[in-house]
Amino acid sequence: MFFVYILYNTKHDKFYISQTYSLKKRIFEHKNGLSEYTAKYDGEWLFVYKEKYKTRAGAMNKEKFLKKQKSKEFYLKLCRQTKSNSQ
Repeated sequence: MFFVYILYNTKHDKFYISQTYSLKKRIFEHKNGLSEYTAKYDGEWLFVYKEKYKTRAGAMNKEKFLKKQKSKEFYLKLCRQTKSNSQ
């Protein structure tokens, strides 16, 4: 399985979007300053969104789509919808 995920830094009001085959490993890396991009920013990165894919190509397509949006409102709405659907 592959995952697309979004992290959010409240202190800097920044989103980070990526894909991985090991979500647990990537979250560990982000929380421990082992990811080059997220390590640049102090403050906590919150895990706000994830989506599963059977193929890496599918996950990469979704990642590319999300990154093209470049809209905080779009990301916030996506995260709210996901949160309400999981309740």
